[in-house]
Amino acid sequence: METFNYPGNELDVFATAKNWKAYWSGEIEKFVGNDILEIGAGIGATVKVFARKRYTRWVGVEPDEGLCAVIQKEIVDPKLIANYSLFKGTTASIHDMGTFDTVLYIDVLEHIEDDQAEFVRVAQKVRGGGRIIVISPAHGLLFSEFDRKIGHYRRYDKKSLRAIVPDGLQVEKLFYLDSVGLLASLANKLVLRSDSPTLAQVQLWDRVMVRLSKILDRITLHRIGKTIVCVLRKPRGDEKNAVL
Repeated sequence: METFNYPGNELDVFATAKNWKAYWSGEIEKFVGNDILEIGAGIGATVKVFARKRYTRWVGVEPDEGLCAVIQKEIVDPKLIANYSLFKGTTASIHDMGTFDTVLYIDVLEHIEDDQAEFVRVAQKVRGGGRIIVISPAHGLLFSEFDRKIGHYRRYDKKSLRAIVPDGLQVEKLFYLDSVGLLASLANKLVLRSDSPTLAQVQLWDRVMVRLSKILDRITLHRIGKTIVCVLRKPRGDEKNAVL
């Protein structure tokens, strides 16, 4: 297996963004099932967000050996996260795990060079009625040196995400979050041009901007924001054969 080393060092800083994690997780929680495949497990931040519920199975997939070591060190108590297992690799190297009712890409799809092939591959691992949930940075206009530095190939909008959805999957939800953060990112792109957010900047965004975004996002009907959320659903066999 090819060795992979994640180029970013921002995971620990963004792990402190508790309001943001509560916001996006609350928006997708109703779509998350009980049998989870998480692509790009990172340092285990996502599974910790959802640890309040007991799952039938949660498989974290992570290609970076160093990040896997962090997860193995921190997620050791089955009382914290029951039925959790970690696989070092990618979707291309997953075998004999069966299918899942939920696949998560939380700030991960933008790191995958051939995202369309990734979707085709992972769709085979979703059972009928199951979902693929994507949260990614939005808008190519905002692509910055920070994106490049941490290994992003792109940022998404609704059109570009729809374009890579393979046959057999339906777009159930597609919307934006963090409208206030969008303005901050635009200011950074045009004025500050910072290639790395500081802890103080992340905390300001999390404590002030995210709270304001929760209000403004509802007012704007989630039509703008610096993060895009996509929920794809794989129809059951009887749904595919139904006469509309």
